Amino acid sequence: MKRIEEYIQNVVQPKIQGDGGWIEFEDYEKNELTVVFRGECSKCLILHRCVDWLEQEIKRDLKQEVKVIAIRKKPYFQDK
Repeated sequence: MKRIEEYIQNVVQPKIQGDGGWIEFEDYEKNELTVVFRGECSKCLILHRCVDWLEQEIKRDLKQEVKVIAIRKKPYFQDK
């Protein structure tokens, strides 16, 4: 689990920040990776493509098959 968390923070996060988004590791259990998307990602219409991309990156770099579960969270000032 620590390996995937570090991968999200150190490899994926900088790539997503380049587009104004933000991703956070939430949980990893039984090959299901839960991540929280914030910033521009929270309102992205093609987030499913990013989720597919993330699954492929983890498979390629970490040699693990995972199913990514995406949670969208708007910034706190947009929740009202």
